[in-house]
Amino acid sequence: MKQAYQRMTRWGIPLKTPEELEKMRVAGRLAAEVLEFISPYVQPGVTTEELDRLCHDYIVNVQGAVPAPLNYKGFPKSICTSVNHQVCHGIPGNRQLKNGDIVNIDVTVIKDGFHGDTSKMFCVGEPSIKAKRLVQVAQEALYVGIREVKAGVDLGKIGQAIQQYVEAQGYSVVREFCGHGIGRGFHEEPQVLHYGKPNTGIILEPGMTFTIEPMVNAGKRHVKLLPDGWTVVTKDHSLSAQWEHTLALTEDGVEVLTLREEEEFPRVLRWD
Repeated sequence: MKQAYQRMTRWGIPLKTPEELEKMRVAGRLAAEVLEFISPYVQPGVTTEELDRLCHDYIVNVQGAVPAPLNYKGFPKSICTSVNHQVCHGIPGNRQLKNGDIVNIDVTVIKDGFHGDTSKMFCVGEPSIKAKRLVQVAQEALYVGIREVKAGVDLGKIGQAIQQYVEAQGYSVVREFCGHGIGRGFHEEPQVLHYGKPNTGIILEPGMTFTIEPMVNAGKRHVKLLPDGWTVVTKDHSLSAQWEHTLALTEDGVEVLTLREEEEFPRVLRWD
């Protein structure tokens, strides 16, 4: 039987203890390390199935962890690989990446019962200027959202900040998928929308852990699900990009639990 959380908000959202937060830090660090490990292999000619195999072996044999997506509600692989106009939940297979592709690799590991969830966009070879700009805007949209995270702030304010930034760049935000609470469970409350209005949604409290993971389309925001039951694509076949981090609210700031060494972004943002 899964152990229950000791503390909950008035909305029924789990608040992690210091001991649980420390386990979340470990899981988050491992998830980030998977993306760092796989980076040199994302080259023209590699198949997404080979990337999945490499990540699976690294998670299981090197980290001693569990790849959370594998068999989650029937998902058949250990990572998600979403290429070009695929928005999210792409299933690794025999597709070979080619020069100019952009691909999101989404990794979630379980270590000591806690999850770390993160994703990164990779540019294969030399992508177009249009593709690179989309990738950069999507990453900055994530950072815009993280900078809004403070105790006492409502989720609507975070969603609005992301939406306004993305739309000001001429892009659109996918609305059918969102960030989520995370901890012992892969997907916990709350749902973290990447659009919205201030003074809506739950109020953030120290002890909460959740993801922010905006999906940004070069065209319209509308998406559709492919017959495989998992892969989501843009309806207009426009490019899509996504970045994701797992965050923890403490008494004095917000921690980016899945920050990679390459990122020029603070691991901890202190509140005044």
